[in-house]
Amino acid sequence: MPDGADSDAVGPSPASRVHATAIARLRGEGGQALPLALGGVVVLIFCALLLAAFGGAATGKSRAQRAADLAALSAARSMRDDFERLFVSARRPDGSENPAHLAKRDYLRRASLAAVEAARRNGVDARRLRIEFPDADSFAPLRARAEVTASLEVAALPSLPIAADAEAEAAPPPSGTATGGSPTTASGGGYGGTLAYRQGESMRPDVAAAFDRLAAAASADGVSLIINSGFRSDAEQAALFAQNPDPQWVAPPGTSLHRCATELDLGPPSAYGWLAANARRFGFEKRYAWEPWHYGYVGGPEPCSAAGDALGADGADGSGSTSATGGLPAYVPARFREPIARAARRWNVSAALLAAQLMAESNFNPFAVSPAGASGIAQFMPGTAAAYGLSDPFDPEAAIDAQAHLMSDLLEQFGQVSLALAAYNAGPGPVEACDCVPPYPETQAYVARILGLMAGAGALAAPPALEVRLVD
Repeated sequence: MPDGADSDAVGPSPASRVHATAIARLRGEGGQALPLALGGVVVLIFCALLLAAFGGAATGKSRAQRAADLAALSAARSMRDDFERLFVSARRPDGSENPAHLAKRDYLRRASLAAVEAARRNGVDARRLRIEFPDADSFAPLRARAEVTASLEVAALPSLPIAADAEAEAAPPPSGTATGGSPTTASGGGYGGTLAYRQGESMRPDVAAAFDRLAAAASADGVSLIINSGFRSDAEQAALFAQNPDPQWVAPPGTSLHRCATELDLGPPSAYGWLAANARRFGFEKRYAWEPWHYGYVGGPEPCSAAGDALGADGADGSGSTSATGGLPAYVPARFREPIARAARRWNVSAALLAAQLMAESNFNPFAVSPAGASGIAQFMPGTAAAYGLSDPFDPEAAIDAQAHLMSDLLEQFGQVSLALAAYNAGPGPVEACDCVPPYPETQAYVARILGLMAGAGALAAPPALEVRLVD
């Protein structure tokens, strides 16, 4: 053995060396596991932050979209509610300012304020809201666009921008017609001519025009008239009589004047006194003393007569008078009053309708030219002018006559004033395709403006019923 070595001393056994190596390895691995574990925690925290950011962004986007939707709808609702005031004269007959009139700038300002208030109620500061009116250049805008911007803050991450936008409109119902698919010509006994509709009830066109004036006067006195019944066929009268077979209250089939489309059952009961005092001024007569609601129109052809059946869609009888006009509106310049009246008589079209169209088309400017190439007081495109024999669209009398001719054709084709107006503006094709006022902002605003002008002139009881909806 080597010198100085203790004979009893021995080195580590193989087993102990293996054990020591394993312990050292474990200690080394334990030292490496700590940073790995810390790194894992960091990754988990980062992922949690990302999930929170994505979740917050989704929630924030949803809230922003809701705020934008409600802001746009509120603006459109404001325009719908104020629409009629655009057509009220700015001055009273005595020259003083008319508080019922609303200028377009105030009309849009009120719509903007309504949008801001809606956004505020949904947690959006006014500085984060932008309101635009896509059809602001038109006389009576009906569309509003709202844009909401915001940012989402998540700890240790950059802020995330959020934006949402929505557009809403106040427009005629998609059907574009007051009849909702109901018949345009009467049948079933009695009256056999064109039907006009008011409040869902049908009647002779001249009766509808007279009711419009009656209802407008009632509304001015704070009375709202309701039509409970209008034209009834013999079959409808038979069913009604079967339910209540008392001739004093329900006429037997074939004998009721309701079959002549000249009779209206009006309400509510609170209006009976006003009707008794005023209805006769508008051509209506209370038929029976015991029925304070039943009024018949006596200002036109006899009930159930050939003359009544021959009335046109606008109530004209072809004899040179047009019962729907009640005279030309005051806004028609003197030089154009006779040409309009003459064209209305020749083509059996409402003079009030022609006047409102000219106001909307050119503001009675014989030399108007649109960016699209429409020319003259009635804004004829070259092809349409040629088709109607209008060689010079800047000749106002010739243009008005051609306008009346075209409207006569369109009224005959479509049977409804709103559809004829839409076809005048957008062409017959789109109107035929949907049997409605096409969803073009310009066309819908055009139709609404003209009907509103007629309302302001007393040719209609009120502007068309506009509905508020979001635009896809």
